Amino acid sequence: MTLPLSSSIIPSKDSTAKAIKQLGGAGLGFRRELLAEMGKADLSDIDFFEISPENWLNSNGQMGGQYHKQLRSFTEQHPFVCHGLSLSIGSTAPLDTALLKNIKAFMQTHDIGLYTEHLSWCSDTSGHLYDLLPIPCTEEAVYWVADRIKQAQDILGQQIGFENASYYFSPPTNGVSCDMSDAEFISAVANEADCLLHLDVNNIYVNSQNFGFDAHDYLRQLPLERTCYLHVAGHHTEEDGLIVDTHGASVIDPVWALLSDAYALIKQKTGRPASALPTCLERDFNFPSMDDLIDEVSYIRQLQLQSHTSDKPYKSQTGSAQKATLTNPSLSGYQTNDSQLANQGLQTKDGQHDLI
Repeated sequence: MTLPLSSSIIPSKDSTAKAIKQLGGAGLGFRRELLAEMGKADLSDIDFFEISPENWLNSNGQMGGQYHKQLRSFTEQHPFVCHGLSLSIGSTAPLDTALLKNIKAFMQTHDIGLYTEHLSWCSDTSGHLYDLLPIPCTEEAVYWVADRIKQAQDILGQQIGFENASYYFSPPTNGVSCDMSDAEFISAVANEADCLLHLDVNNIYVNSQNFGFDAHDYLRQLPLERTCYLHVAGHHTEEDGLIVDTHGASVIDPVWALLSDAYALIKQKTGRPASALPTCLERDFNFPSMDDLIDEVSYIRQLQLQSHTSDKPYKSQTGSAQKATLTNPSLSGYQTNDSQLANQGLQTKDGQHDLI
């Protein structure tokens, strides 16, 4: 299905493009739990840090105190990216314009040029649900979400990158049939809103294993020419084979392979080398040593350098060997929540905002 393109133009495309050009290489998620170690470590192999502004703003959207001073000491020395947690762009609740204004002020204070969020929803009229939920893939939802993205971009004065999210059930459509696939929905929203793509390769892998599709084929259906930023992370596999996107483990080889494929495909489409595509390692808990984290970040850079010598994308092969080997057929009715995972000693990647 093809939707007409929006005629609206974001006036700050140039500033967003400039912010992306100033980034590149391999980065790491900035976590308060790592502050002490980062203060003593050699961080020269980390090209940038990613920060979730909600975790550094209090309930009034203000900054201050010792944590703010510590953060400022890092943002004065290193490039940063903002990755939001709670915009809930797919919600039917009113757009949180106050949050956007606070994030804009936060970005200006710390001289941060790129902001990304999740193409999902996490709140309703009752408040925050503390989980990232999928949006129905309908034409009506495309226009609804795209309109909210345009509003958000107007408030920030720049384009936003939206991340393909992990999901654990197919959302209900109130009797309306889905007009498009998940990948088509992402493309339609990006075109209609004229926003950017935040490509999370681990999310693709998790969804492909849980729902039984080829991750590399799916990757080719996304609007990769709009890619502004990438995520790579680890996950948890439960006893029944369900994979949960926890960001609490090391990245596995199939996810690294998917990242390499993404680099080659984006270069084919845009001419941009992998080193110009800022790629962040997400790690939210079960932290290893700082040296081990830096080694994983360095491996991102290694893959970026390798992609410069090979322009050949991954060739997906037919047959069950390339399909999900851990497919759980009961997932059509499965939904995770924070309490379920907490009972197993796990934590969702964005399940709790550590507000100060």
